[in-house]
Amino acid sequence: MTVTMEKPQALDDVLDSLELPPGYKAETIEGQITVTPPPNDEHELVFAELTYQLNAQGWRVSGNSGLLTPLGRFIPDLTVARKQYFTATSGVSWRNPEGVALVVEITSSNPSADRDAKRRGYGAAGIPLYLLVDRDAKQTILFSAPARGDYHTVSSRPITEQVDLPDPFGFAVEELV
Repeated sequence: MTVTMEKPQALDDVLDSLELPPGYKAETIEGQITVTPPPNDEHELVFAELTYQLNAQGWRVSGNSGLLTPLGRFIPDLTVARKQYFTATSGVSWRNPEGVALVVEITSSNPSADRDAKRRGYGAAGIPLYLLVDRDAKQTILFSAPARGDYHTVSSRPITEQVDLPDPFGFAVEELV
């Protein structure tokens, strides 16, 4: 479902007032409210594997952190940061992305948003790394070096190969499927 409105504040008010069935999430992406159904088991397998590998290296991972970006209010599949980032902030649902080291999207019902609008939004927000697990293309794509509203370095690998994460990570994410 997609809803478009003229005024950004009205859009945010509608987003905040939505009552969704369990597992659904609502985001604003480039001026539209996008509602996404719960992920399937293949999506959750990748999610679980990435979470396990990142936690094992001392990183904190959230699957429900709302991020404010210049292109909308996004809820990445994984938000990765140090423990301090996730400190309670008196009920705030939408956070500033400062302090986020990596965001991950695992393609599902709206892969074009993950490939384009969300990539540009995360880049414009200055998030250092964006990992796209593109299940349709069978690739993992690591975007880095955010500047001028997008990422300027791209590294792509088959989904069955490891992905080397640069600093501050300094380790490889192993095979995801």
